[in-house]
This record gives sequence, structure tokens and C-alpha cells, in this order.
Amino acid sequence: MKTVLSIVGGLVALLALVLVLVLAYARTHDGPIGILPGGAFERGEIYSGPEPDWSAMRTRGEVEFQLLDPPRSRITWIAEHENRIYIVSGYMNTTLGKIWKHWPHEVEEDNRILLRVDDTIYERQLVRIMEGPMVAPVLAMIADKYLPGGTTLGDPDEVIRSGDAWLYEVAPRS
Repeated sequence: MKTVLSIVGGLVALLALVLVLVLAYARTHDGPIGILPGGAFERGEIYSGPEPDWSAMRTRGEVEFQLLDPPRSRITWIAEHENRIYIVSGYMNTTLGKIWKHWPHEVEEDNRILLRVDDTIYERQLVRIMEGPMVAPVLAMIADKYLPGGTTLGDPDEVIRSGDAWLYEVAPRS
């Protein structure tokens, strides 16, 4: 019996070590690795032209963004409405959201981000949206684009007002 417990204990310790190594590697990697937050962007060209036409984001599945402080990156869904782009952080009032979703709280301290689309990096800021005429169409677009057929997020204004989801415009830096 001691041998079995020793083997199980050794396997658990090995799995914990592998997990720690993977997370440490991800934090230093150029961009996120799947659902794991990554490190600071190392590749890509900073965009310096006029405000882009964001209409291609209507059909784009995901983009990467990096906070400047702390310098971590992640993959996110994106929506476009009237040539403005938005990201949403859902599940904010759930237990999993409270454990997993640190970046929205970090944005409250420093809202500057880098948005990477392919190999182009846009210097932006996240502006939290609490109300307005864009809330319903943007959340409907998110639901249509990413949730199983016919699923809705509920009353859009209440979802945002209650804090269940945090909606941000990815705006030019002021």
C-alpha cells in the first residue's frame, strides 16, 4: 500500500512541477498560448497610420491584447460596431470569473494596452462602457458570433449594470 501511495504522490508532484513550468514558460512567451496568459509582445510592427477601418473585426474570431502593467497578454473575442471595436469580459460575478479574471481589475489601474492583429500592433486603451446605445448591439453581436445558436446573454443593459460582464471599447489612446 505504501508503494502505491508513493507512486501516486510522486505523480502528483510531477504534474504540479510540469504545471508550474508550463505557466512560467507562458509568462515569458511572445503572446498568449491558448487560454494561458502570455508575456509581452516581442514580434509585430507598431501601427502609426490613420485610424483603421475595423470592419474586418466583424468576422474575425480572436485577437491578442497585452496590458502594459503588468506586461501580460491574452486572447480575446472582439466585436465591431460602427467602426469601433469592443471586447467583453464575461463571468465576472461567478466563482470561476473571480478566480480567473484578473485583467479587468488590472485595467482599472492602467488601461493602456497593445492590440495585436496578425503582426500589427495598435497602441490603444480600454474604456469601460457602463451604458449607452452600443451596449445592446455589441452584446448581441458577441452572442451571435460566439455562443451556440439562439443563446443570448440576457438583458444587455442589466448584464452590464450588474457587472456580470464588463464591456470595453478598444479606443485610441488619448
